[in-house]
Amino acid sequence: MLLPIILSGGAGSRLWPVSREALPKPFIALPNGETLLQKTLQRALALPDVEHVLTVTNRDYYFLTRDEYESQASDDHRVVHDYLLEPSGRNTAPAIAAAALHASRKHGDDVVLLILPADHLIKNQVSFAEAVAHAQNLAAQGNLVTFGIQPTAPETGYGYIESGAALAGSPGCEVARFVEKPDLATAKEYLASGRFTWNSGMFCFTAGAMLAALREYAPEVLTAVEQTFAATALDKDPVVLDAAAFARAPDISIDYAVMEKADKVAVIPVSFDWSDIGSWSALAELVAPDARGNRASCETVLVDADNCFIQSDNRMIAAVGVDDLFIVDTPDALLIAHNSRAQDVKSVVTQLKLLSHATVQHHRTTHRPWGTYTVLEEGEGFKLKRIVVKPGASLSLQMHHHRSEHWVVVSGTAKVINGEHDILVQRNESTYIPAGTAHRLTNPGVVDCVMIEVQTGDYLGEDDIVRLEDRYGRV
Repeated sequence: MLLPIILSGGAGSRLWPVSREALPKPFIALPNGETLLQKTLQRALALPDVEHVLTVTNRDYYFLTRDEYESQASDDHRVVHDYLLEPSGRNTAPAIAAAALHASRKHGDDVVLLILPADHLIKNQVSFAEAVAHAQNLAAQGNLVTFGIQPTAPETGYGYIESGAALAGSPGCEVARFVEKPDLATAKEYLASGRFTWNSGMFCFTAGAMLAALREYAPEVLTAVEQTFAATALDKDPVVLDAAAFARAPDISIDYAVMEKADKVAVIPVSFDWSDIGSWSALAELVAPDARGNRASCETVLVDADNCFIQSDNRMIAAVGVDDLFIVDTPDALLIAHNSRAQDVKSVVTQLKLLSHATVQHHRTTHRPWGTYTVLEEGEGFKLKRIVVKPGASLSLQMHHHRSEHWVVVSGTAKVINGEHDILVQRNESTYIPAGTAHRLTNPGVVDCVMIEVQTGDYLGEDDIVRLEDRYGRV
């Protein structure tokens, strides 16, 4: 049995301002409208005989992940989805240890795990499937298998794998060593030697082999995860790992914890197009250039501009007399960077964190289990939001100490609890909710309910919510 394990997380700070903590890299839309997470799931489901998928992600991303998966649902390929939800990020070793332990208990030690980071883009499904088949065979023989990408350039942003002796009956090789991200001169030597591949971060092994390797080479990781499972309600769906126990797990990658230490490690060299979309340079490559090398995924007017990448959510962008720039526009933040400084966008995020700036975490549009809200405008004593509630969804029963709210329905129908009143609010109708009043909105219809919310009060922070009842477990 092959069990794809999708690891979904990672802030993707080099893709700011589109990637934010509340909407990280796996969830951002590519130029064709699909997300990296959707493409990862498609890639997993296209493999032969896949009937189960296990996703390890942060608990804050569960509903967003579920919505992404539901948008990919297919009548001719039914798959069972399991989730392990992390209360905090502890790197790939604890995540993979949790996945292996969960899979072993549910499917047995012989189940073959295919570790797929959710932020990779692979274009050739046939070559990918062939590589997975070879990796499955090696994993069934007890190997810990990694996938090495044939380098196309002396890339300094990736770790490398040096191949050793060839393995009989397989295109794979023993791993001679893993090496850190090199400087340019070293990367050129690696490329010229023909012995090195990029470390993709994709792996394949049986649950039993990984648990045995963790027990030998990283017992502190496995012990912490076993203690986490002992403190976790494993019969719940989804499984939310115990926060206090999981916080004691070491923050370490699977490469450092196991792969660099273990004896029976193999690499499958692959040549399919692969990218971890780690910067705006990589994302720009997905857009076809014009005659002057400009790549744009929005409406533009370009005058004497060359080799620029331009992206905007909803505005026309004009550029005059500029060269070699990334111009990325969102409703609340604008990035302008030289093409050669793509890796340094992360430094912007570092500075914004020091300022506790809101653009590190959220977009103007914020996703919730029930839908989305968009802050249209705010000022002293007021905030204006556009709220979209999905069919059948419901906000929590809640109240606020410091603000009152006025709801105006602009499309769809809202079933509203407003204090002692239970009312139906139709399009172009409204209701007023004084501070301190328990209230809830449910969409009883089959189309989105869209409303405008006007908040007034002396404090309008999102933490002024007292949840009295909630179907999404947020009380």
